[in-house]
Amino acid sequence: MAASRPNAASATNKIFQFKLVLLGESAVGKSSLVLRFVKGQFQEYQESTIGAAFLTQTVCLDETTVKFEIWDTAGQERYHSLAPMYYRGAQAAIVVYDITNADTFSRAKTWVKELQRQASPNIVIALAGNKADMADTRAVEHQEAQVYADDNSLLFLETSAKTALNVNEVFMAIAKKLPKSDPAAAGGAGGRTRAGVDLQDAPPPGRSGRCCGGGGN
Repeated sequence: MAASRPNAASATNKIFQFKLVLLGESAVGKSSLVLRFVKGQFQEYQESTIGAAFLTQTVCLDETTVKFEIWDTAGQERYHSLAPMYYRGAQAAIVVYDITNADTFSRAKTWVKELQRQASPNIVIALAGNKADMADTRAVEHQEAQVYADDNSLLFLETSAKTALNVNEVFMAIAKKLPKSDPAAAGGAGGRTRAGVDLQDAPPPGRSGRCCGGGGN
């Protein structure tokens, strides 16, 4: 298996840390996606995020371990002005829309444009069409979103935080696409680089090679 979340990292794996931000309209399921990915849980009634929430999760590839610093941003319009503070310096972003609500897809396109204009030039962007379990009331066709994603060089998956469909997969696709160059060679302010931080250069005391300590699928 090429990639996995459970404790599959070997002691020789290089560990990279990346900042990832979730963006999208309110109630599209950003927090539910993160909760499913990090803790393997789903809550039918998720309270709206205020400002932003911070979580971490680790994924294991063949020869590298990727630790995501995840910023789950609030979708309400009144928090929009805060968004640049969270996506600034991010190496990856997931822009989420609700497949049953065409307006959220239009809003997702606006977020993509903003990231392309203002975020890091090499940011990896994934488009997630959430609530795929409600496909019978779909308002955004899969093909329409796929064409848009292809035209803008985005990763694209339809997801369901409720059923866990493609939740791990979207994070794994990002992990595979992120550059794993030598941070020391790449340079960067404060030890942080476009390719992330290599945590293996200075492992914290008592830290084992264990990876992916979060919840299950």
